Amino acid sequence: MKATGHSRARAWELGARPKQIILEVDATLLAAHSDKEHAAGTFKNTFGYHPLLCYLGKEALAAKLRPGNAGSNTGADHITVLDQALEQLDPKALAGKILARIDGAGASHEVTQYLREAGIRFSVGFALTEPVRTAITEVPKVAWIKAVRPDGKKRKNSQVVEITDRVNLSNWPKNSRLIARRTKLKAGEQQSFADQDGYRFAVFLTDCKGGVSTLDLTHRGHACVEDSIRQGKDCGLRNLPSHSFARNEVWLWLVGLAQDLFAWSQVICLEGDAQKWELKRSRYRLFHQSGRISRHARRTTLRLSRDWPWATELEAAFARMQALAPPALA
Repeated sequence: MKATGHSRARAWELGARPKQIILEVDATLLAAHSDKEHAAGTFKNTFGYHPLLCYLGKEALAAKLRPGNAGSNTGADHITVLDQALEQLDPKALAGKILARIDGAGASHEVTQYLREAGIRFSVGFALTEPVRTAITEVPKVAWIKAVRPDGKKRKNSQVVEITDRVNLSNWPKNSRLIARRTKLKAGEQQSFADQDGYRFAVFLTDCKGGVSTLDLTHRGHACVEDSIRQGKDCGLRNLPSHSFARNEVWLWLVGLAQDLFAWSQVICLEGDAQKWELKRSRYRLFHQSGRISRHARRTTLRLSRDWPWATELEAAFARMQALAPPALA
């Protein structure tokens, strides 16, 4: 873990440092097709594992492998993963602003208090309890404002409102704010028991400052963690190979390391659209490119196929990598 942290700091020095430090914590289900150690039934009636993960953009900061029957809102597990994630940050990142985004599983007094004591801002999903639902339905129509899109344009069918003063938040960290969002169901969408009057509700708790629509936009950005987890499954996370729980923990760490290496190389060595390619596309266009290594006069040369459409991108990537400044000697 320490070696990964040193490598991360080095990659950030070379240009891969993220603009914002936002810790995205989420869990996923991994199926086990045999009776592996600590595999168990899941809440979706499958069989396998329920790891808890923490990402920073495309970088995999931390992960905890858990049995399939592990709880979704286990505060101790969230704190363990957050501790591991913070150990991966360099002093500059730790001294700056940090935001933790978690779904409803993070809405526990244990986790929010931990974040408050650590000086980390939080934005976590909140349970749609009956008092919360009542507070939402009692909000005057004029109080609702339009939600916004990432480009700043207003959303047509979504509105947001702050209901902090309408719900008892005395047990939560001081200055916590409760934000509600309602989205008009589209024609043909099935209304669930949680929906009301043609609207779908969502609530989150945050201690961030700012306008309600901006905070809602920030919280909805947590959805990006699903893309990171999906790419992790494209990188070996989909199936854990061993019967041994300990070996599968190592495999989980290796998957995270592979995602880190890919994320850093994209920022440092690639340009343009190639920096946005997902793992599958990069694997086909760059990693699977055929080549031939030749050695002559004490010089090693990598010869790429001229007919490969993305040979130019790979050649430029190698050139940028060779031009990087060597690390300073300790």
